[in-house]
Amino acid sequence: MVKAQFQTVTVTAPARLHMGFIDLSGGLGRHFGSIGVALNEINTRLSVSLAEELTVTGPAAERARRCVGRFCEYARVPDRLHIEIAAAIPEHIGLGSGTQMALAVGAAINRFYGLGLSVREIAQLSDRGARSGIGIGIFEKGGVIVDGGRGPNTATPPVIAQMAVPEPWRFILVFDQRGQGLHGEQEVSAFSELPPFPQAQAERLCYLLLMRGLPALAEQDLAQFGEVITLLQQAVGEHFAPVQGGVFTSPEVAAAMAYLAEQGAVAIGQTSWGPTGFCAVASPEIAAELLTALQRKFAGSPLSFMVASARNQPAELIGG
Repeated sequence: MVKAQFQTVTVTAPARLHMGFIDLSGGLGRHFGSIGVALNEINTRLSVSLAEELTVTGPAAERARRCVGRFCEYARVPDRLHIEIAAAIPEHIGLGSGTQMALAVGAAINRFYGLGLSVREIAQLSDRGARSGIGIGIFEKGGVIVDGGRGPNTATPPVIAQMAVPEPWRFILVFDQRGQGLHGEQEVSAFSELPPFPQAQAERLCYLLLMRGLPALAEQDLAQFGEVITLLQQAVGEHFAPVQGGVFTSPEVAAAMAYLAEQGAVAIGQTSWGPTGFCAVASPEIAAELLTALQRKFAGSPLSFMVASARNQPAELIGG
């Protein structure tokens, strides 16, 4: 009989920006591959303790309940647990809510029962990483993650690069409060409807990322890094445009991102299927000025804004 190893285990799992796929062509036998970054200010935070029966309280409780049931069934452990959710990443707006909830639940139960599973094993049991490995990578490591996509023998997309983000850099997030991006069956259907991605374009994106974007990040050159992310986002956004209505899902977000580019922001893009847009600037002071300008210029619109910093650490687990 599996016994609890702790009275309570608490997990904090960071949100992420999905900055784009680098090979949608699959020309070399691997599909997808992507780049993304972990964020500090938005997260899923939950605690696990013993209970007479499964109870889940807090935001996104029903999603968490499904994650608990799936994980406990696969891991063959009792689900007589109380899950208290203190915070949850907003669902279906491009911040990785599903993966982080599944990993947070799985990691908490894994630690609680002392199962000794790795993050990768938890991801497999939780059925995550079907396309992108960014969510798994940022839970494991934090920072900027590049994953190698899926090959014929891939269990979860491998991390092929992990790098810290310079502390002063900030990301400005633009939210459209009216809607959500494609998800679930809609997302699966959208991928099936898209035309083939040109292999030459994939080769160009990989070359830009490997020989310009990542070296620029290593040298803390935001302008060069940001240019590569913008180019990648433009290419992928144009490919997805037929199923998401344009390079950006939300025209209002697109307008805000164009304004931010005019003000000197870089790394202009949409995370995952959106509708959330993002950009990068060099310091908290610049970010604060742009935030004030955005709130003034787009007052009365369905948009909201926030400034976020990169998280260069993995998810946090505390058992006690």
